[in-house]
Amino acid sequence: MSRTRVKICGITRVEDALLACGLGADAIGVVLTPSSPRCVSTGRARAIRDALPAFVDAVILVHDLPAEQVRQAVRDVEPDLVQFHGSEGAAFCESFGVRYIKALGMDGDVDVYAVAAAHPRAAGFVLDGHPPGQQGGRGKTFDWSRVPRDLARPIILAGGLNAGNVGAAIRAVQPWAVDLASGVEASPGIKDAAKMQAFFAAVRAAQDEVQR
Repeated sequence: MSRTRVKICGITRVEDALLACGLGADAIGVVLTPSSPRCVSTGRARAIRDALPAFVDAVILVHDLPAEQVRQAVRDVEPDLVQFHGSEGAAFCESFGVRYIKALGMDGDVDVYAVAAAHPRAAGFVLDGHPPGQQGGRGKTFDWSRVPRDLARPIILAGGLNAGNVGAAIRAVQPWAVDLASGVEASPGIKDAAKMQAFFAAVRAAQDEVQR
């Protein structure tokens, strides 16, 4: 198994992004959905994106936004990936000329295989703990036994992860990556340095155990 990658999401400050990168983050997520408490302007998102070091991906998160709004965000921020959290179809997701990942709410009846088949060009799938069609970032886990083991596509595990449970999640699922926001926060959008340090330490410890 390759190492478990880490995406820290809901970043609103450059200093939090740089701390996450220093601890080993592979991707930084910024939310551009106005109804989210972690939403930032495209200007702030661009400042965070420009501060990232080489080999760390900038990801913008959107949820059922109009096409022109997504297109403008892509022009303004120039992200490496767009993460779609709503009911967006493959044609919509592919229309912006940027690689994308699709998020699925696992708190309900969702067929991961069907969604994967409907999005053949998605770079990966975020499995989160929220109900289908709703926003993530709720800090809610789901039954990890529902994660497919034979999808043959990158799975990014999200939903209620923190330093206390990410080790169990990695051992149970062995995902391509883990993704979290609230589990390392002092308040929505404001990251806690000690929580982030503990989280990355827990990821490394679990990865070492899995690879033995």
